[in-house]
Amino acid sequence: MIGRTTPETKTVGGLGLFAPSRLIAFSLPSAIAASLYATNVPIGAVPNLPPSRLVVSAPKASPQINRQGSQVSINGRTLPAAWSQWQRGTSVRTGISDAGVAQTLGVELLNTGDLTKQPIQWFSGANRLILATFPVTPYRYLDITDFALKNGWKTQIKGNTLLITTKPARLGDVQQSLQPWGSRLVVDLDRPAPWQVTQQGQNLVVTINAAAPPAILQRFPPPPPEPKPETEVEGIRNPQPPIANPQSPIPSPQSPAPNPQPPIPVVESTQNQTTIRVQIPAGLYPRVFSLPSPNRLLIDFQPEAMVERDILWAEGIRWKQQYVAITHQSSANDSPLLDGGSVNPKSQIPNPKSIDRFPVASLTINLRQRGLTLKPIWSNPNSVAGIAPLLRTAQLWQASAAINAGFFNRNNQLPLGAIKRDGRWLSGPILNRGAIAWNDAGEVKMGRLSYQGVLDIENSSSLPVLFFNSAYVQGGIALYSSEWGGAYTPLTDNETIVVVQNNQVINQLPGGMAGKISFPIPPENGYLLTIRGKETSPVGILSVGTRVRINELFSQPDFVRYPQIVGAGPLLVQNRQIVLDAKAEQFSDAFIKEAAVRSAIATTASGQLMMVAIHNRTGGKGPTLAETAQIMQQMGAVEALNLDGGSSTSLYLGGQLINRPPTTAARVHNGLGLFLQPGLRSPSN
Repeated sequence: MIGRTTPETKTVGGLGLFAPSRLIAFSLPSAIAASLYATNVPIGAVPNLPPSRLVVSAPKASPQINRQGSQVSINGRTLPAAWSQWQRGTSVRTGISDAGVAQTLGVELLNTGDLTKQPIQWFSGANRLILATFPVTPYRYLDITDFALKNGWKTQIKGNTLLITTKPARLGDVQQSLQPWGSRLVVDLDRPAPWQVTQQGQNLVVTINAAAPPAILQRFPPPPPEPKPETEVEGIRNPQPPIANPQSPIPSPQSPAPNPQPPIPVVESTQNQTTIRVQIPAGLYPRVFSLPSPNRLLIDFQPEAMVERDILWAEGIRWKQQYVAITHQSSANDSPLLDGGSVNPKSQIPNPKSIDRFPVASLTINLRQRGLTLKPIWSNPNSVAGIAPLLRTAQLWQASAAINAGFFNRNNQLPLGAIKRDGRWLSGPILNRGAIAWNDAGEVKMGRLSYQGVLDIENSSSLPVLFFNSAYVQGGIALYSSEWGGAYTPLTDNETIVVVQNNQVINQLPGGMAGKISFPIPPENGYLLTIRGKETSPVGILSVGTRVRINELFSQPDFVRYPQIVGAGPLLVQNRQIVLDAKAEQFSDAFIKEAAVRSAIATTASGQLMMVAIHNRTGGKGPTLAETAQIMQQMGAVEALNLDGGSSTSLYLGGQLINRPPTTAARVHNGLGLFLQPGLRSPSN
């Protein structure tokens, strides 16, 4: 999460808890392993690949699903990965999801504009391999049948698990070296072998399905265990070293060593499996990839590790990864002239410009494409309260793609902003903050949205209702309907609960201590009013038997006619112009100035929707809000809205997070979920 909203919403924040994200390849069960931080060419090169050597094309006959499961075992090592087996005529085919082939095999996805075929790189260099795609919502499976046969693998199914047995492989050597751009480890193999990558704290762990000879194990042994620090010496307690926050999945920022040395790996082997553990050098990011002739695995550490990608993932869904550069003009404080008119030796050029490059992962979606629908999703479909990783929430709702969305209170796990799904308000808007609204025809609108209810009281004056179905706390009257849930639990001490049904007050109750007692909300033709703060006059006016009527007013009446709405903020771009005004949306100064990872949603001139995750700039932190607006404008946004960010920033596609390792993503309350039409969507040649 990011920032702080107000003193009443103490834990809206979380952005800025970590330094530049270690967006590594292969530390997640996803095809990001193949695309976000992996490459099959020398540093900086973009390959012009020749025609494919192996083509596994999708047969034209209609398929019949036979088996499906969620685990893949590679030579006895079981990993979570969706797989499917189907039949076309007499041919039985087996496929693994994008996420699965990356995590379990080390396959890298390459650019494609063909829905039916996915080019890959796996010990193939410039000779692309191609796997047929097989979309079955919410995943896209890659047909590995011929790929496995070519490599001499055996496959079988046991319950929920696809078992894969590969030919035994062996390590030839492990070499390390410094490079102009960082450092490199080269692992020689006698044959192609599956491999997997994870990140454990500051360490990169590469597991290869190959045996290592004793000589290599002796060259790279594990370090001796460090002695435990003494707690007392001669009666004086020694100060203990600071302990990193065990809840923080991202290492703290470090400065690069003045005399960098290549990281020394630890190599361990058990039977036909070798694990290489190496510390990620400060200021660098890992990239892991394979090359043929000779077969080898390369582990690079460099300042920029993302590989740009452009993959047409499904009809109406394009997955892109790119660097977006923005230019900064120096401020007056950076003027080359010192006081008195002398030249600042650090800056000989007046008004120098600097350029920052940001790695951006995005999904461009055509909401007018038949079979695609966008809906708000939240962590617990049965309750307004609750938080969970977006990965889990998207899978729970069976979404094919998703991005984290609005803010929330991490203490009580309640939303802080608008959530409207299919015309029902789960949570109301707050503070005139930015929101996105859309309908099933693919029409999208963004703007600032506020609520002001008016309670008309029989034989008396009207009273303002400040919020409805909201966890945002302020003195005054708030309204809670059955869309909030079956009951309301007071958020502050000593609230007065007024029960209204059929436009009449039927009860008035003391709320007591916050969080202690729940009050049922009338399921039909009724609602609760809660009176907070020192102002008690409404209590006397709203006595039992009083006739009342609620009138709801919104700042944009046309906006709320849309059946789907999600609020976040601040609004970044409208009519292609930057309209950022975080103060007007009541964001704090600290939030406004903070530089951190960001999530955003935007529309384009062609009417498409962009889900965007922006990560740390090369050699620095993530973008500020102003920089986020610049980036979105540069990416072609007609309208753009900032979403919750920092550790909350999560972009999901087909069973995977495509922007970060899942272990580094925080739990969130809600998101935007993209759904493909239920059932099989077969590719055609």
